Amino acid sequence: MSTPGGAPIHKDQLKAKYIGTGDADMTKYEWVTNMHRDTLASHVGHYDQLSYYAVAQNESMGRVKKEFLEKMLMPCKRPPVGGKEEGYEKLLNS
Repeated sequence: MSTPGGAPIHKDQLKAKYIGTGDADMTKYEWVTNMHRDTLASHVGHYDQLSYYAVAQNESMGRVKKEFLEKMLMPCKRPPVGGKEEGYEKLLNS
């Protein structure tokens, strides 16, 4: 990957610029949460998509935008119990 000028971008710079790119230690929950937040941010940021959802739900655009922004706080319910290490142990033991 490179910049418009042709200079290569280091992987660490890419991760600093785009949070959702992830890494090898990212859990499934973190990845899914990033995908949901990116999708909701896209819907809020694009007027036509927001208008489509407002018409489909028979709500005002302001209310739909508010609902999407509230969903961005916790898009995938509560995180799973336990740390990453416990999840890895479960995978290894099964």
